[in-house]
Amino acid sequence: MPLPKSLSVLPLLVAAAACSTTHYRPAVDHPVKIGRPYTVRGITYTPAAEPDYDMLGLAGWYGNESGNQTANGERFRVKAIAGAHTTLPLPSYVEVTALDTGRTILVRINDRGPFVRGRIIDLTRGAARQLGIEGRGIAPVRVRRVDPSERDRAKLRKGRAAPLRPDAPPASLAAWRAQLAGAPAASNAAAGR
Repeated sequence: MPLPKSLSVLPLLVAAAACSTTHYRPAVDHPVKIGRPYTVRGITYTPAAEPDYDMLGLAGWYGNESGNQTANGERFRVKAIAGAHTTLPLPSYVEVTALDTGRTILVRINDRGPFVRGRIIDLTRGAARQLGIEGRGIAPVRVRRVDPSERDRAKLRKGRAAPLRPDAPPASLAAWRAQLAGAPAASNAAAGR
């Protein structure tokens, strides 16, 4: 006796569900992956160690549209304090300073992007909220690679915020804003120290 049509597709649904199981990498700091050059929308990006990375540019934020897995193989968590960068090793840690307010936060880079001209970093919604740019969408920032304490790293690996960094001094913010305003929109200007 043939199965009713509603039951005949059940094995297919079960098989499809079994195939969609994603295995996520745990949020750990080792091994650090630099990776091979890759091309997105005709632009080739070459990952590099860049221990002295210090740039001015635009930050944006991304949410559920990114998918459920980061380029690092971890589960994407929209509320985590994390970000995406095109070339820094995965994972990396950076200080992100909003040039409008001076607020500075610590962010764990575990994803690739942004692939939008003029942007140097994408933040998760949680990081954008902590930095104070969630409502604006994009904002001018300074991004500087750092080597934080294990305590701060552990918080970020769990998706939690590390304590805020000291606000940038007004004189530094003014200099960075002026430097960014003089740079072509499509390039990254090195930040002054």
